[in-house]
Amino acid sequence: MKMLWKKQNNFLLTLIVGIFLTGILIALPTGYEDAVIYQDAERAICEVVEVDNSAVITSGLIQSGEQSCILKVTNGMFKGRTIEGVNFLSGSLEKDKMYEAGDRALVTISHSGEEIRSAVMSDHFRLDKETVLLVLFAVLLIAVAGENGLQAIFSFVISILIIWKILVPCYLRGYSPIWTGILIVVALTLIIIFFVYGWDRRTMVASAGSLLGILTTCVFGILFTDLFKLHGAIMSNAESLLYSGYQNLDLTAIFMSSIFIGASGAMMDLSVDITSAVAEVVQKKPEIQKLEAFKSGMNVCRAAMGTMTTTLLLAYSGSYVTLLMVFMAQGTPIDHVLNYRYVASEVLHTLVGSFGLVTVGPFTALMAALFLTKSKKEV
Repeated sequence: MKMLWKKQNNFLLTLIVGIFLTGILIALPTGYEDAVIYQDAERAICEVVEVDNSAVITSGLIQSGEQSCILKVTNGMFKGRTIEGVNFLSGSLEKDKMYEAGDRALVTISHSGEEIRSAVMSDHFRLDKETVLLVLFAVLLIAVAGENGLQAIFSFVISILIIWKILVPCYLRGYSPIWTGILIVVALTLIIIFFVYGWDRRTMVASAGSLLGILTTCVFGILFTDLFKLHGAIMSNAESLLYSGYQNLDLTAIFMSSIFIGASGAMMDLSVDITSAVAEVVQKKPEIQKLEAFKSGMNVCRAAMGTMTTTLLLAYSGSYVTLLMVFMAQGTPIDHVLNYRYVASEVLHTLVGSFGLVTVGPFTALMAALFLTKSKKEV
């Protein structure tokens, strides 16, 4: 009865905290809402009524030039008006898109009062589909995990908001990427694990084990980024950021912070698994000694280690399949492949993240043995 009451109180507490944090983060301004490029501009959703491809130059798979479209504005200050929009093509399969009649597009309309100067088509409108997908995910999560699923949704939403509302603006303002990353990861770890256990000793244990592993990853990441002689410009879109007026950003430090931020989720996962296992053992056998509890935690750690290290490898390498195909198609020797800096950066991400995973197990097992078991006096 006492356990049920505690669980209900924990759920109510996490629910209140989740609503409170979500509300604050949604209301929190980033400071970049009124970007110069969007002044005197209206972002609207338009339906493509008609397309004109006469100015599109096709060369094999590549298309350049521009596509003209007749658009009907469906929202905003120009709702109901029919305008002409242009879709600029750069000859890049990665960035270019083509529209057909009936498509919906996100359009930036430059205007002077009621007079429209130009309408540039940004991309296909996908927010409605993304919302449907998110709702389906939330319904499935709650259906399978119940209260824990609702708590997981709060963790998910709060994590996104913290990254977008706090982490990214702090980086843009030039704050130390390493210290900013560490503080954000500490906050996310405490919040996410709190939503798992509530106000409980297990929250402290799992958080401590996870943060010690993340600290290890941070130290190795900084050390080996320097030894590998890597520059942060290897990150996607890093150069575009520099050319946008942020030349003073320390891209290398941002790259270093991305290593331990990227690996932190897997470490939290492993620390929660070990904490839950040791807590279950202690609940079934309250008189268990600290050394025996530590050994039990290490057994769980060893069982999970084989798949956890592979998790990071698959997570990081999945988006680089086409690059590996290019190397193989060109007959590039494997020693050359591993020596290229953009491949070396992924090797660094994977191996340094794995260092953290290997250490988070013993750290969590030790914390669980120290704080979840009773002392001899209590027994």
